Amino acid sequence: MDPQTAVQTLDTHTTTLTILHLTHPLLHPNPSTKPHTRTSAASDTSNQATPTPALLAADLAHYRDLFTKLRFSYVEQVTKERFLRSLVSNPPESSSAEENAALEEKLRGDKAALKERKEEARGLIQELEEQGRSLVGRWEGVRERRVELEALPTEIELLEEQIQDLIAKQEPQHSNPELALPLQPTQDLLRQREVELEAIDAQIAALRRDGPARKQEVEGLRDELPALQARKFQVVAEAREARRRRQEGASAIEGDEMEERGRWLRGVEAGLRGMLEV
Repeated sequence: MDPQTAVQTLDTHTTTLTILHLTHPLLHPNPSTKPHTRTSAASDTSNQATPTPALLAADLAHYRDLFTKLRFSYVEQVTKERFLRSLVSNPPESSSAEENAALEEKLRGDKAALKERKEEARGLIQELEEQGRSLVGRWEGVRERRVELEALPTEIELLEEQIQDLIAKQEPQHSNPELALPLQPTQDLLRQREVELEAIDAQIAALRRDGPARKQEVEGLRDELPALQARKFQVVAEAREARRRRQEGASAIEGDEMEERGRWLRGVEAGLRGMLEV
């Protein structure tokens, strides 16, 4: 439903808040019966353009005062009528003491029942007043919402114009195509990058787990390095000694063995240096 239609619906269902309209469903259960129009306009909120809770309360107090006076007049009239009827009747009506006592007992019971009904009516009135206050608050909220709803079409048009202006003023596409993607492709690319990042994090975690073992291995090789270096120096010294002996005419076979042994030790040294990156 668009805002204009909603406002028209509120205008159609607006009801005048008066005592007569509010009490009509209670006094006239027949839906075809229309509210009776009073001839007296005293304290009638229907003459007000916008009835308020204060005016309704004043109208209710006015009706309550009228009903109190009407009840007093009715009791007075009925009492006079019964008294005159008892005087002019033939034979005159009279009551005995027993009848008066029975009537007094009945009167006490009627008064107790009436008091109970009054308490029930008072509780019902309090409940109705609370519901009335709640309805007044809701009605005020509906009126405020109605004002907002009436202003909503203008705001929507203004926002649509602003959107069109922003679209017209949009900056040109970026040279990087990934920075100019729509929302859904951008989200897909982001998820792909997150998956790749998780894989890299897993590799880093695996390397960190293998780090202590590699570190121990490197430390073991470093511990072996001094012995190998000492062995190297010894082999170099032996090689020099063998060269010196060969130069002096020593046995050629012994010199070849020493030279081969020296080459082997140099190969071992080169391998260890490559592993330790020394």
